[in-house]
Formats: sequence, C-alpha cells, structure tokens
Amino acid sequence: MIYGYARVSTKTQAKDGNSLEAQNKALRDAGAARVYEDAFTGTVTDRPQFDAMMQALKKGDTLVVTKLDRIARSATEGSKLVQELLDKGISVYVLNMGKMDDTPTGKLICTIMFAFAEFERDMIVERTQEGRAIARQHDNFHEGRPKKYSRKQISHALKLLQNHSYTQVTELTGISKATLAREKAKSQLEKVPHSEDKFG
Repeated sequence: MIYGYARVSTKTQAKDGNSLEAQNKALRDAGAARVYEDAFTGTVTDRPQFDAMMQALKKGDTLVVTKLDRIARSATEGSKLVQELLDKGISVYVLNMGKMDDTPTGKLICTIMFAFAEFERDMIVERTQEGRAIARQHDNFHEGRPKKYSRKQISHALKLLQNHSYTQVTELTGISKATLAREKAKSQLEKVPHSEDKFG
C-alpha cells in the first residue's frame, strides 16, 4: 500500500505552495491511497498523525512525501529515518528527489542523501570546534559545563553539614548529596598538609 504524509509547521508554509491541500494533491497524484496530515499547531511540535502512519507502515509498503523536510528536520535525521524504513522493507518516495528502494537508482539516491547527511554532521562538528576555539581566546572561558553553584554557596553548605545530615542540607540548599560528598572530600584533601610542610 502507498501511504502519503503531509505536514505544515509554520503559517508561512501554508501560504507558499506547501499547504496541506497542495501536498495532499501531489501525494494523491503520486498514487497515495491514504494521506496522513499534521497541521501547524502553534508551539506544539508533536506529530500524532506521523506516529500513527509509522505504526501502519509494513513490509512492502511505500511512503510518499513531497520533500524530505516533511518527515525530518535535517538530512541527518532524514537519512536515519529512511534507513530504518528501508531495513523494514518499506520504500520511500520523496517527490523532489526520487524513490529510495533496492533498485540501482534508488540506492544511488540513498547514497547521495547519506553522503550529504555525513557532510552536514561534519559541518556541525567543525562549527562547534571553531566556536570553542574562539571562546578559548576569552579570559573567562572554562571548558565543560559551567559550575552550578558558587564557592560561597558550597562553603555555606559544608558548614551546614557540621550539624545537619546530607538529606537535610540537600533540602535546605538544593545541592545534591553527590555534590556535597564530592565537595566535602575535596575540602578535606585541601586541609591535609603536604610532606614538605611536615618535614621541610
């Protein structure tokens, strides 16, 4: 069976030729016996009809969409989804790209799309690395996640531990038991004198 999927995620798409009506017609013309539709719903990004369609698809079926971005937000996400469907014996027909199946042409289209997805991932990694390189030039740059609590807050929590349990201090400060234990151990190590301090 041939299934179609149409989606509009912004109000603009509904006006620029990507309306549900336009997509539905194109999908029907391509042979879709049933078309699932998800419409723009403000800030809601759930795709209930897409999920229902994925449940309905089975080996031997074909999924038709007008463009790859109807079912995926990026080439990387799209290639992963297409590969999952192909592995289940489901063909994917993207109207502006071609049909992806086990035929030589279908495999070529898949190869091109997957290569672009890899390129997209590499570009993301490169931009991330460039961003970090630029950030490292600033004096206040720190690698990794920013510290959640200040030294003053940690110090206050450790003082509370002298007369309260870990559970009580966690409830009072919001600092987790693991963080408290780690910071307490660190403070105790800092108090241990070095060998040169003892015998120097």
